Amino acid sequence: MLGLTVLAAVGGAVLAGIGFSGSYSALRDLGFKHHFGDFSYAFPVGVDAGIVALLALDLHLIRKLTPWPVLRLLAHGFTAATIYFNAASAGPLLKDPTGTAMHAVIPVMFVAAVEAGRRLVIRITRIEAGHQSDGVPLHRWLLAPLPSWRMYRRMRLNGIPSYPRAVELERERLVYRVMLEREHGGDWHKAPADQRLPLTMERFGLSVDEALALPLEAEERTRLRVERTAAFEAEVTARAEARAADAQISALRTAGRVEAAGYDVGAETATAKAHAHARTLAAGREAEVAERLDQAEDDLKAAAAEQQAADARQHAAETDQAAAEMERAAAETRLRTAETERLAATAERSRAEDEEATQGARLRAAETAKAAAETEEGAAEARRRAAEAGQAAATAERARIEDEEASGASLLRALEARARAAETELRAVEAEDAAKLTPAARATRRVARMILADGDGNPEAVELKTIAETLDVSIATASQRRADAAELIASGYPQAVAA
Repeated sequence: MLGLTVLAAVGGAVLAGIGFSGSYSALRDLGFKHHFGDFSYAFPVGVDAGIVALLALDLHLIRKLTPWPVLRLLAHGFTAATIYFNAASAGPLLKDPTGTAMHAVIPVMFVAAVEAGRRLVIRITRIEAGHQSDGVPLHRWLLAPLPSWRMYRRMRLNGIPSYPRAVELERERLVYRVMLEREHGGDWHKAPADQRLPLTMERFGLSVDEALALPLEAEERTRLRVERTAAFEAEVTARAEARAADAQISALRTAGRVEAAGYDVGAETATAKAHAHARTLAAGREAEVAERLDQAEDDLKAAAAEQQAADARQHAAETDQAAAEMERAAAETRLRTAETERLAATAERSRAEDEEATQGARLRAAETAKAAAETEEGAAEARRRAAEAGQAAATAERARIEDEEASGASLLRALEARARAAETELRAVEAEDAAKLTPAARATRRVARMILADGDGNPEAVELKTIAETLDVSIATASQRRADAAELIASGYPQAVAA
């Protein structure tokens, strides 16, 4: 192959050089003959080099994936022109056919070498780009012109790059038509519409399997649209529920704050009233007790003074009695008088003792009043504790309201979690639509999401019955889907799939 390549390259270059030199001489002479003057030297280069330049531009655009067929048509026009000019340089075309053919064959070598190089470059370019385009071979055109034209038309219209692929599709459709005719008594038109799809979709270049899969794909797209609609409606419902929950929570918070403020104000008012009343009662009791104590002290002082007076009178009486005893012998009258005074003093002493007992009773009454005041203070302390208990009840009610707020917040988080789950499911379905996955692959990914969401990544945590009810499949199929989902999660789903 290396020797053949070297021989082709060297031989093609030699033939192109011979053809170009011969064409140059013929076209130069033709230019002088037609009065081109000195431009006759440039005229052959413009024609022959124009072919090379146009074909090179065509190849460059093909490699840039922006082909322009006009360049190739112009190159073919220049090729026809140079052949005609070379043939005409021998004189009239029909006058000397041999000379005409000899001059015409010279540029053909040049053009053939250039076209061979162009074809090689195009082939290499298509192979590098991954496109192997094979046209309908010449022998098929000769043996079956009309079917070859139909095949060529389908290949061009439907972008079938390979002739073997076109033949394979033709063979599949022919075999399928024979099977239909065998099944329906020799007339495939009697078959149901779904079975006739590979033959009715023939002009679109679909294979038998691709055509038969169209109804399933249509059903799958319909199901996906229904699922997307349901997911969207669920998302809208979740958002509405979230907004309603927010409004309810806000109302509960407002009502709780108002009620708590009422309890606080009531407790503070009751406490202030109790304290003020207790202080008033205590002040009144203290004043009354102080007044009673002052009165008792005054009574005690008066009784003490009276006692002192009585003591003085008794002393005086005793003195008089002593004097009377000393003088008794002298005057009996004075003795009786002294005895009378002594009796009067004794009566006075008894009265003083009675006064002293009365003052003790007053002191005991004052002590009783003081004890009553202390009892009133205890009652005030009890009312104060009652006010504190009311305040504790208000605090407990406020804690209950805060618990209700926390419960509402938990409900809101649950609703938000449901909305995020619905949004995640919607994005997963859209990603699967974009990837054009098969129903089995979609079911596997759905089970994988169930395992990640409900089972924390443990496939055994999701029951087969739940999977079967969700996918509407049998238990065996559900088991297979769970096993496939476990393998998909082990391979890195959903990170690997997203990547």
